[in-house]
Amino acid sequence: MIKITLPDGSVREYSKGSTAMDIAKSISEGLARKVLAATVNGEVCDITKPIETDATFKLLTWDDTEGKSTFWHSSAHLMAEAVQTTFPHAKFWVGPAIDKGFYYDIDLGDTKMSEDDLITLEKKMNEFAKQNNAYVKKAMPKADAINYFSEKGDEYKLDLLNNLTDGEISFYTQGSFTDLCRGPHIPSTGFIKAIKLTSVAGAYWKGDEKNKQLTRIYGITFPNQKELEEYLLMLEEAKKRDHRKLGKELSIFTMDDDVGQGLPLWMPNGTIIIEELEKLAKETEAVAGYKRVVTPHIAKESMYLTSGHLPYYADSMFPPMELDGTKYYLKAMNCPHHHKIFDAEPKSYKDLPYRIAEYGTCYRYEQSGELFGLMRVRCLHMNDAHIYCNKEQFGSEFRAVNEMYLKYFKIFGIDKYVMRLSLHDPAKLGQKYVNEPELWQQTETMVRQVLIDSDIPFVEVQDEAAFYGPKIDVQIWSAIGREFTLATNQVDFNSGNKFKLSFTNQHNTPEVPLIIHRAPLGTHERFIGFLLEHYAGKFPVWISPLQVKILPISDKFMDYANTILQKLKKADIRVEIDDRNEKIGKKIRDTEMMKVPYMLVIGEKEMNEDKVAVRRQGKGDMGVKDVNEFITGLSAEILERRGE
Repeated sequence: MIKITLPDGSVREYSKGSTAMDIAKSISEGLARKVLAATVNGEVCDITKPIETDATFKLLTWDDTEGKSTFWHSSAHLMAEAVQTTFPHAKFWVGPAIDKGFYYDIDLGDTKMSEDDLITLEKKMNEFAKQNNAYVKKAMPKADAINYFSEKGDEYKLDLLNNLTDGEISFYTQGSFTDLCRGPHIPSTGFIKAIKLTSVAGAYWKGDEKNKQLTRIYGITFPNQKELEEYLLMLEEAKKRDHRKLGKELSIFTMDDDVGQGLPLWMPNGTIIIEELEKLAKETEAVAGYKRVVTPHIAKESMYLTSGHLPYYADSMFPPMELDGTKYYLKAMNCPHHHKIFDAEPKSYKDLPYRIAEYGTCYRYEQSGELFGLMRVRCLHMNDAHIYCNKEQFGSEFRAVNEMYLKYFKIFGIDKYVMRLSLHDPAKLGQKYVNEPELWQQTETMVRQVLIDSDIPFVEVQDEAAFYGPKIDVQIWSAIGREFTLATNQVDFNSGNKFKLSFTNQHNTPEVPLIIHRAPLGTHERFIGFLLEHYAGKFPVWISPLQVKILPISDKFMDYANTILQKLKKADIRVEIDDRNEKIGKKIRDTEMMKVPYMLVIGEKEMNEDKVAVRRQGKGDMGVKDVNEFITGLSAEILERRGE
C-alpha cells in the first residue's frame, strides 16, 4: 500500500500502482468526471499515470491554473490534428499553453494561412473534439524516435530530440495525430466543448530572426460555450484598449524601422506622461529618504565580469563595442553602477540604510520574436533604486518598499495584485544561481517573513529567482482583468562581496551590506503600456498629456478664449485652443476621441459673464462655471492625483 497526502492534509492508503483517476473516483464520482490532470509530489501528470510510492497529491480541474494549462496544451494538439488533416505537408515545431489559450508554430511551406482557413480549422477541431478520442502516451527509445522523424523528413522534431536523452522520449496520440511531447494531457478530446482560433502570425523558428519564419496559430478553448462567449466579449474590449492602437491614436509613442525594433520613440504626449511618472517617483522617494544619482549608458566588460552578469546574463546583453583593446557593453542594468557609487566614499553604520535612486536607461537584447509594443522592448527607462543596509534593517526596509507599491496601487486604481516570491532551485546552484546554499535559505526565509508580517497576498514560485538572490515579481491586473508583470523587488547577498563593498559597524570592524534592488513603477515602457490599457486611454487629469481643450463656438470669441488660455497656463494646467473653423459639435466629438479630460465651450453668454461651459470626457455637460472656480477645482484634482 502507498500513502497519499491530500491538499487538506488528510492521508489515505491505496494500492501501489493506483492512478489519479482511481483516487478521484474513491473521493467522488462527480469530481472524477471533472478531473483533467493531477500533481504528484509537485509534478503535473496524466490521470492515468500509476503512482508507485507515497506522495503528496492534488487533483486538477478547470478551476486550477495547472488544469487550464493542461487543457490548453491538449487543445494545441487538437488544433495540430486539424492542421495536419487540412494541410498534409505541414511540419510542427512547438505548441505550448500560454496565459490565455495556446499556439502552435507550424511550417506550412509556401502556403499562406487566411482567416477562412481558421474557420475551416475550427470546424475540424469541433468535429474531432466530439469524437472523444483519448490522449494516449507511448514511450520510445531515442534511436527509434530519430528514425521515425528522419523518415518523415521533420527537421524540427529532430532538433528537439537533440536536447533529449533516452528515458525522456514520449509521444502522445489522439485520433490521427501523433506528436513528440512530454505531456501531460487531459483524458480525452471530449472535454473540449468551445473553440476559437483567434489569430495567425509569423514567428521565427526558435525566436531567431536569422531562421525561417513559421506560421503561428493562436487559439483558446473552454469546457463550455458560456465561458467562451464571456472571453470573446472581454477580447473585444481588450482590442479597444490595446496599448499599441491607443499609443498611435493618442500620439504617445511611435516605432520606426530606421531606429530599430524594440526602440520606441516617445512623442510629446508620451513624454508628458513620462515626466509626470518621474515626478511622482521623485516626490515619493525624497520623502522615503532616497538620494538621486545618474550613471553612464555604457561600462567596461570588467565591471560586468565582477558583477557576474557576464556570463549569467550575456544572452540578454547587446554585443560589446571595442575601443583601444577594451570591450564596452551597453548598460543592461543599473546595479553595478550603483555599487560603484556606494563604494566611492567610506561608509559607517551611521550612513545606513543608504538609498540611491535613478530613472536609468538600460538596453536589453530581447529576441525579435519576443518584442511586443511597449511591453517587451530593447531600450527601457527603469524606476530603479538600491538600498544598502545591515541585517537588522533589512525587514523594515523591505517592508517599506512593499508599502510604496501599495501607495502606487491606490493612486492608479489597481485593485487586484499579487506578489510572486521567486525562489532558487538547489539543484542549479553554481549554474543558474550563486553557489551559497546557506545564504539562499536565510534570505528566502527573511523575505517570506516580511510578506507574512505585512499581510500582503503572495505566492511562491520555484526556479525563478535572480542569480544573486530571491526576488518578488509584482503581478497586477488591469480594469478588464488582464494580467501584467509590473516590477520587481530583489534581495542581493552576492554583489556586496563581489564588489568588496563594506561599511564600518558599531564594533569598528568592516561588514558587507545586504542590498535590495527595487523598481516599484517598473519601466516607463511597460507601465505606460499598462496604463493605456487600464484606463483605455482616458487618463486621470493629473497624468493626461492635454488636460483642457478650449472650444470657441466661433472666431469672434478667440480673444476671450486666449484670456482663459493664459489663466490656465499660469496655473500650470496643460491646455490648448481648438481654433479650427469647424462646428462646435465636431470640435466636441474630436476632443472626445482624443480623450481630453475637460472641454471648455465658449460662446456669447460665457464671454459676457466671464464663465465657461464645462464638459467632462465621457460624462458630458457639467454646467457653467466661473473661470477661477474651475481653475481652483481642477488644480486641486491635479495636485491630489485623483483617479477621476
